[in-house]
Amino acid sequence: MEIHFAPLQGYTDFEYRRIHARHCGGVQTYYSPFIRWEKGGIREKDIRDILPENNEGLHLVPQIICADTDEFNRLADAIQELGYGEMDLNMGCPAPMQTKLMRGSGILPHPTRVSALLKEMERRPEVRFSAKMRLGLEEKEEWRELSDMLNSSCLKHLTVHPRIGKQMYKGEVDMDAFKEVYSSIHIPIIYNGDVTSMEQVSSLSERYPGLHGIMMGRGLLARPTMAKECLMGKEMPHEERMSILMQMHEDMLGYCTRKYKVDSQILLHIHAFWEYQESQLERKTWKKIMKAGNMKNYLEAIRKL
Repeated sequence: MEIHFAPLQGYTDFEYRRIHARHCGGVQTYYSPFIRWEKGGIREKDIRDILPENNEGLHLVPQIICADTDEFNRLADAIQELGYGEMDLNMGCPAPMQTKLMRGSGILPHPTRVSALLKEMERRPEVRFSAKMRLGLEEKEEWRELSDMLNSSCLKHLTVHPRIGKQMYKGEVDMDAFKEVYSSIHIPIIYNGDVTSMEQVSSLSERYPGLHGIMMGRGLLARPTMAKECLMGKEMPHEERMSILMQMHEDMLGYCTRKYKVDSQILLHIHAFWEYQESQLERKTWKKIMKAGNMKNYLEAIRKL
């Protein structure tokens, strides 16, 4: 069962990916936070995030988000120029700022737009494309109108998050709907959505034996060793997990202090590292880390670990 690391804006940048791979491993594929065409170009920080020299030793797939073939081709050209032969199309983002532009899950109610993008992919046989999608934007049946075109597409796999866009990340994932997608779409399927334990990974692999892989985002941020534990087939002792976490923190803190000189900037980025770690720490300690307003207080809170 392949484990894929879902991209999260503000969390899984290239330095976090490198640190995670160095200390944890177990991940088959990392994805970049989505890259978009904005104000006549791609943001410099998005290009910097996917530069090959910043992702050495990783299997990184740049993810793009677009509403039409013009945006698609501009993004694909730029990414191919960097030497990438793989890309992932985001049709799942639920953020209103993107969906109102018919990007992310906002493209799902528009089958003609999806069809046009899939046809553009076929014009680039040298690139291996994949896609990530939700069940729909407003209704969970919207995926049905896309099933035939997805089945006849060149996509190497499809990641499915069984929620609709307007849910954002609220409510339960719809496993009945996922079962229908799994049965109807014949290209390899990767499951994504609320996977936070090894037990869930095991359950999904047993329930869907043909599943190509599982994509985790927040679950891996909360327990960075989980992909490696799945690969090993057993849980690590808590002390070992904490030791790895502290090694990751040492590298991340070193990176942040080299890049930023002001306490507020350092803390903004290092707090993101700890944000999903509440379940791994004593709540009192976690709160002190997250509330630290200067480096002196932050380092004092860290020493208590």
